[in-house]
Amino acid sequence: MTAIRQTNEIADCVKRSLEKYFKDLDGEKPRSVYDMVIRNVERPLLEAILDHAEGNQTIAAEMLGINRNTLRKKMLMLKIKL
Repeated sequence: MTAIRQTNEIADCVKRSLEKYFKDLDGEKPRSVYDMVIRNVERPLLEAILDHAEGNQTIAAEMLGINRNTLRKKMLMLKIKL
């Protein structure tokens, strides 16, 4: 039986972006890739979720699977205003 691979558009986008990043390094050694990816993904993620939740931080936190206080802390750190 052959396993069917389900594609995940977000994961595919991240993978393509990283492949381009490594190619653009042109032989240079990559550094702090995890921090770079999180830094570039977290803000648009939080903004999109907050927009979808119509600014309701409790709903947004539930959608993200994090505590509301954690969401508030991240919003302050990233200077996200409603």
